[in-house]
Amino acid sequence: MFLWREDAPGVVRAFTDRRDGASSAPFAGLNLGAHVGDDPAHVAANRALVEQEVGTPIVWADQVHGTEVLHVTREVLDGPRTGTGAVGTADALVTGLPGLALGVLVADCTPVLLHDETAGLVGVAHAGRQGMTKGVVGAVVSALRDLGSGQLRAIVGPSVCGRCYEVPAELREEAATVAPVSAATTWQGTPAIDVAAGVVDQLTELGVPLEWVPGCAREDEALYSHRRDGRTGRFAGIIGRTA
Repeated sequence: MFLWREDAPGVVRAFTDRRDGASSAPFAGLNLGAHVGDDPAHVAANRALVEQEVGTPIVWADQVHGTEVLHVTREVLDGPRTGTGAVGTADALVTGLPGLALGVLVADCTPVLLHDETAGLVGVAHAGRQGMTKGVVGAVVSALRDLGSGQLRAIVGPSVCGRCYEVPAELREEAATVAPVSAATTWQGTPAIDVAAGVVDQLTELGVPLEWVPGCAREDEALYSHRRDGRTGRFAGIIGRTA
């Protein structure tokens, strides 16, 4: 169920994998994505299983490869949900509510978890190629600092690595103008982007200490990968404050 889990005082933090779930092929396993065509009952069962293990409800957003940050308040929680059960459309979520976790769905993109134990704040971001280049990392860091964070820390999760993320040369150049370290080369010597390296560089430039959990989604069959499988499920990064 968990590729990585390392809770901090008052904070649960984890990255799921595809083991132990109810979904059938091509989503076989613990698919947490409600937007990929999986049986809704299977997704609901998978989400409930993860919530039981982390000990808190998990809030999800409909992700669109943008930079919108949604502040999850009591009013947002009590408001309407989308057809996927999300609280709204955003690629980053932040909250200071206890007894609640935030989830970010990925299948190659880079999941980012953020927390400030002193300020009682947590956040997540979905950073694919577009999100990284558009600035979702800076947006979520700014949102948390605006809420009072002064000791922010981050955990960057597994994603497709630069050797496995082939792109046209012009896309690599576009990413490199934002984060030069993201320019990469595949195993075959073709242009590629290392999105996670770009995310790590952006967090470092913003003064956010971080931990980078290793792993390539395309190379590790315990993780969902759109690049590897096409139609597939989603694994998640999860962070929340315990009650």
